[in-house]
Amino acid sequence: MKITIPRYWVWAWLVLVGALTTSASPPWGFFGHRKINQLAVFTLPAPMAVFFKSQLTYLTEHAVDPDKRRYASPYEAPRHYVDLDRYGTFPFAALPRDWAAALQAYTEIGVLQGEDTLRLTGPQRDTEGWQLQDTLGYQQWFRRVLLPAYPDWSEVTLVPDSLARFFTGSTPGAEWMVREYLSEHGILPYNLLRVQRQLTEAFRKGDVQAILRYSADLGHYLADAHVPLHTTENYNGQLTGQEGIHAFWESRIPEIFADEAYNFWVGPANYLEDPAAYFWEVVLSSHRCVDSVLQVELRLRETFPSEQQYCYESTTGASRRVPCREYAAAYQEALSGMVEQRMRASVKAVGDAWYTAWVDAGQPALTPLLGSVSTPEQQASIDSLEAAFRGGKNWGRAH
Repeated sequence: MKITIPRYWVWAWLVLVGALTTSASPPWGFFGHRKINQLAVFTLPAPMAVFFKSQLTYLTEHAVDPDKRRYASPYEAPRHYVDLDRYGTFPFAALPRDWAAALQAYTEIGVLQGEDTLRLTGPQRDTEGWQLQDTLGYQQWFRRVLLPAYPDWSEVTLVPDSLARFFTGSTPGAEWMVREYLSEHGILPYNLLRVQRQLTEAFRKGDVQAILRYSADLGHYLADAHVPLHTTENYNGQLTGQEGIHAFWESRIPEIFADEAYNFWVGPANYLEDPAAYFWEVVLSSHRCVDSVLQVELRLRETFPSEQQYCYESTTGASRRVPCREYAAAYQEALSGMVEQRMRASVKAVGDAWYTAWVDAGQPALTPLLGSVSTPEQQASIDSLEAAFRGGKNWGRAH
């Protein structure tokens, strides 16, 4: 007998990660993401630079595609952040660095007993009752059955008789349930490695459109990883009475000062010996900045004239309330250049990741790919994404 995982379990997860549907300011702002991808092209060595420079417009404009996909897919939002402070204290050892191990650790397998569910695995595992007796067998089953189906488990089937053998006290024919908790607090570092591998494979195959898409996407996610507020559950200052600080730090300040004041010379791209370890170090280094991001703004608002903190600006015919230029300048100075430093680090990281994917693919010649154009199907996909962004609802959380 096969038991299909009920859709309402999947829907419960979607509600957790997608309940906030108000319009949000995109990570780094569209300006910042485009700037980072654009500048990363100029870190590349000559064999890559010829192709990437020929596609500079695409890589710049499509740097914001992952943000637009938040309006088209309920599975997109968790790829942009990770709430590290939900996993104990720095360096958050409770969160496995390996994707399969992390997903397994935060996936609940339960069995129905009347109106109750006995949780056999996962973060809320019941301490009494049946016990896991074949850990290795369960791990192999998890990687074979559940891992490949992530994130949509609505059509996965559980075979009770085969699953029961991993636990003591279980009976054949029981109704099993499954739910994962990892996504509700973000999967950014795991997603970075996933896209890095996709880009490597695209280089290996010489697939122009895949190279461009995954390059643009990887640039976006790596830039997100350099934003401190993408590593904490207090992502918009909502827990400290600082709503709006997300857009203040990552959008308002770069939009005002990046072009006129930032130094973006970061040197040539370097090979990453261990991309997975590097991606984790990026998010950990971002998290080290969280307290400063929040505390500096709290102190500044107490001393800066209140009537000079927020102003109204007209953009595209609409008026919006934003931090005044003088207040933004004071915040930037009080942060000792943190925004510029994280933005510079983003540029370097994107170049390094692109270069590493190319090297790992065997350094294929890219000049034969010059002049390639998108197919009608690919253009239709781009148009569909744009339509979803313009008219859909944001499945992510508000910044």
